[in-house]
Amino acid sequence: MIGSATPEAAQLAVEELSVHFEGLAALAEVTLAVNRHEVFGLIGPNGAGKTTLVNCLTGFQRPTRGRVLLSGKDTAGWRPDYFRRAGVARTFQAGRLFKDMTVLENVEVTATGLGLSRRAAADVAIKVLNWIELGDKAHLLASALAYTDQRRVSIARALVITPAFLLLDEPAAGMSDAECEHLMALIQSIPQTFGCGVLLIEHNMRVVMTISNRIHVLDGGRTIAEDTPDKIQRHEGVLAAYLGMEG
Repeated sequence: MIGSATPEAAQLAVEELSVHFEGLAALAEVTLAVNRHEVFGLIGPNGAGKTTLVNCLTGFQRPTRGRVLLSGKDTAGWRPDYFRRAGVARTFQAGRLFKDMTVLENVEVTATGLGLSRRAAADVAIKVLNWIELGDKAHLLASALAYTDQRRVSIARALVITPAFLLLDEPAAGMSDAECEHLMALIQSIPQTFGCGVLLIEHNMRVVMTISNRIHVLDGGRTIAEDTPDKIQRHEGVLAAYLGMEG
């Protein structure tokens, strides 16, 4: 596998998770579990609570009720950096790259922040960049990259110290059909290449339906379905609530 030893966590889960903002429920009693070596899709209309859920799974949002569990261990009170060190990595809708640093430095700084020496961090960073097909752009400034390449650098940063779970927040946003095809192949290979589970938030239904092993559907902060892609596409509740169609 690329990178350092993968953490041993086998499952990332939430139990009866609820989040309220000023009395409004962003999430209401959601229960789900992401396993290692799978791509787990998370879909729903805008405002369904998807990003709030990912924020809870990575320590950026504390739940009002319920628990976030990593291999059965309650993570209450964990900071985002503790989640990352325990093997839960994420990307953001906005890339959050250091625009005045090179592509290599953007990935390297993550590795050094997680405890590698500068030399070891550079070695791992270039391996991940080569895998994601950005090795030839390693010494360019991040600001000089095309938008789609910046999205791939964000994924490389999340993978540089191999996590147990990678949470991707709309990685295909703004991509052309051809770019989506390349991204789909890349994401689908992550569980085998890096040994981690992937939770994928994505509005592009072709992407999520093609590469997910299981899909969880939220609407209004509540779970309305969880099943295989084939069954989700035929689920009457999903068609009505998510696609705005009659079943």
